[in-house]
Amino acid sequence: MSDTTTRVDPALTQGNRQQLAGYRPAHFKWEAADGVATLTLNRPERKNPLTFDSYAEMRDLFGRLKYADDVHAVVLVGAGDNFCSGGDVHEIIGPLTKMNFQQLLDFTRMTGDLVKAMRHCPQPLVAAVEGVCAGAGAILAMACDLRYAAPSTKTAFLFVRVGLAGCDMGACAMLPRLIGQGRAAELLYTGRSISAEEGRAWGFFNAIAEPVLPPAMQAAHALAEGPTAAHAMTKKMLHQEWNAGLDEAIEMEAQAQAILMRNQDFRRAYEAFVAKQKPKFQGD
Repeated sequence: MSDTTTRVDPALTQGNRQQLAGYRPAHFKWEAADGVATLTLNRPERKNPLTFDSYAEMRDLFGRLKYADDVHAVVLVGAGDNFCSGGDVHEIIGPLTKMNFQQLLDFTRMTGDLVKAMRHCPQPLVAAVEGVCAGAGAILAMACDLRYAAPSTKTAFLFVRVGLAGCDMGACAMLPRLIGQGRAAELLYTGRSISAEEGRAWGFFNAIAEPVLPPAMQAAHALAEGPTAAHAMTKKMLHQEWNAGLDEAIEMEAQAQAILMRNQDFRRAYEAFVAKQKPKFQGD
C-alpha cells in the first residue's frame, strides 16, 4: 500500500472504551441517550460566552469521544435564545491584554486544539443555532458537520472588531471551503453578521427551522441509527482530503471503503436487503 493508507484508530476498536452518558461537566451541560449526546452552552444570561475553563473542558471532552461506546452523534446548542457570543469579554479578553507572548500562544493553541478535537472525533456533530452566533461561537458552529439555524440567527466572525485577524481557530482554512473564498474574505475582513437566510444561501447552514432544535436532533438520531463506523470514516476522509490531490484522494477512498467492506455492518446491510428488511447497524 502507498503512504496514503487509511488506518482505523486502535482507540476505535479496542481498549480504553468509555461510557459518557453519565459524564457531568462543570462548565456546560451534557446529556446523552439513545446514542445522541447534547452539549448545551449554559450561560444564557450572558448569551453563552466561553471561558478559559469551558474551552479546555470541551477540548478534553471531544478528545474523549473517540473512546465512547454510547455516543454516536452530538448536538451543540445554546441555552436560552442564543447560541454563543464568543469569548467572555471580562473573563477572557480582559485577562488576555495582560499576558506575555508565551501565555497568549498557549491560549491560542488551546482554542485551536478544541477545533482539532471536534474535527478528529469520529462522531458527526450537529449545531442547532439561534440568536447570537459570534466570534468563537461562530467557529464552534463552523467546526460541526451539519448546521441548522433558527430565523433569528445572526452569525459573525468578529475578530477584526477587537483588532485581531480573522485567522482564528482555523477560520481561514475552513470558512472558504464552506462558503467560498470571496465570501469568507468579506466576513473575515469586515466582521459583519449574516442572517440565517444568507447563511443558508451561502452554504453555511444546511436548513432553517423554527424551532431549530427538533430537526437538529432528528438529524443526529438518524446519524446515530446509521452505520456509525462508516460515518466515522466519511468524516475522516472529508478532513484528510482537503489537502489531497484527486489521484491521492481516490486511493485514500479505495482503502477506506475496503476497510469498511470487512465490517459486519456491510454484511448486515446486504442480508437485510436480501430479506427486504431495514438493516440494524451496530458500528462494527
